Amino acid sequence: MAKSNGENGPRVSAAGGSLSGTRESLAQGPDAAATDELSSLGSDSEANGFAERRIDKFGFIVGSQGTEGAAFASLGMSDGPCPLLHRLEEVPLEVLRQRESKWLDMLNNWDKWMAKKHKKIRLRCQKGIPPSLRGRAWQYLSGGKVKLQQNPGKFDELDMSPGDPKWLDVIERDLHRQFPFHEMFVSRGGHGQQDLFRVLKAYTLYRPEEGYCQAQAPIAAVLLMHMPAEQAFWCLVQICEKYLPGYYSEKLEAIQLDGKILFSLLQKVSPVAHRHLSRHRIDPLLYMTEWFMCAFARTLPWSSVLRVWDMFFCEGVKIIFRVGLVLLKHALGSPEKLKACQGQYETIERLRTLSPRIMQEAFLVQEVVELPVTERQIEREHLIQLRRWQETQGELQCRSPPRLHGAKAILDAEPTPRAALQPSPSIRLPADAPLSSKAKSRPPKQVRKEQQKQTKASGPLDKSSATPDATEVTATGDACSPQDMPPKDPASHNPVPNDLVSQDLAHQCSRESLTSQESEDTYL
Repeated sequence: MAKSNGENGPRVSAAGGSLSGTRESLAQGPDAAATDELSSLGSDSEANGFAERRIDKFGFIVGSQGTEGAAFASLGMSDGPCPLLHRLEEVPLEVLRQRESKWLDMLNNWDKWMAKKHKKIRLRCQKGIPPSLRGRAWQYLSGGKVKLQQNPGKFDELDMSPGDPKWLDVIERDLHRQFPFHEMFVSRGGHGQQDLFRVLKAYTLYRPEEGYCQAQAPIAAVLLMHMPAEQAFWCLVQICEKYLPGYYSEKLEAIQLDGKILFSLLQKVSPVAHRHLSRHRIDPLLYMTEWFMCAFARTLPWSSVLRVWDMFFCEGVKIIFRVGLVLLKHALGSPEKLKACQGQYETIERLRTLSPRIMQEAFLVQEVVELPVTERQIEREHLIQLRRWQETQGELQCRSPPRLHGAKAILDAEPTPRAALQPSPSIRLPADAPLSSKAKSRPPKQVRKEQQKQTKASGPLDKSSATPDATEVTATGDACSPQDMPPKDPASHNPVPNDLVSQDLAHQCSRESLTSQESEDTYL
């Protein structure tokens, strides 16, 4: 995918032209307020005449170009639908709710989970992030949430700037090409295209030395399907700077290096496919450029795209390498499959029209998880290919920052100390809202400490003033229900000895800890 440039000439003014994606264009004219109010009614698909079309669960218009579902709508394919692509991995509702609860706990205590239980986060990303929390999880995994907190108001500042004229026309011409059958982007000048323009323009101002590359548009569009424009911008920054540094630079040197790395790794994963590609002198850039630069957003069925991105944000670029190796292995990895690929043209065509079976969500994810390609192998091969590049072509012209392999590496690279992430609660309760009895109960350890404080502060209790059913008040002033108090001997009205209370409370505490441990270690 070539780097976009401004060969068509600069625009006179960002606000004076026909830019559909600028805030200025939305505010022009006396009827701007009324127009904006009308345009906010319904989705962009309704505004563009698709009000009677059905929308699938991913937001794609069902029946686009005579096909069914997001798998073909996202790819722009015009062939008939394949049943394999529509066997989406439906998660039972009860399981989905349990996964949502676990992810909410992780997101609300993100720093602790990343520090001590990163392996569990990785396993849960491999199982798939719940759709309702996917956007929030991507922000936390990528470090976009941290960047947003570190740069308050920065996106608004970039958004209000006019932008570099040499990129504005190029960006606008690419807007309608991004997922044209998704309800967010189906309408020219609709809300989805406006936000996409804002995000891409802001990046050209944030990194003027890089500017704009066409492959950034589908990346930003996928992000906008899951989060607002400001959050999508910072996630795009993290992808371009931490996950795929140098991919979108002018000379595309990083993608060329990764093409050589992919081809070298293929020799170990599938020698048959490697020999075939070598014999026909097929350069990796001919088939892997769009795969890697768009993170397979324009290659795979949509359910597979989301699962790949879940793992990519957690584990880094090795997931992109693994997906590419799996596709090559199963497309060209046996003599039977190569019978129809007698030349260069047939081989490239095979890789452009991959079998639906190998792109199917469950099959692909399982193959990717099991493929033994590690960060260490990728980095070792990177050093080998970089040395060969320097021997034949000299030093790299693009000095991109080092690549970070996933969420853990990105978090560790953040300068310390930094402010802990402050999660926004998903459910807000009024101040006077009653809490459940479970929420009111206190840990047994706290109750034991309060009993000890009460004994020291007040001395022996007055037996005549004590009522068995009355609510006790501790020395700290907190109400304590009767069931929280130590059991009393009905014959003597004296408290049970403290050592028996301690044993009972310790047993109860250990039993609750065991239950919590079992719940925490159970993966669905």
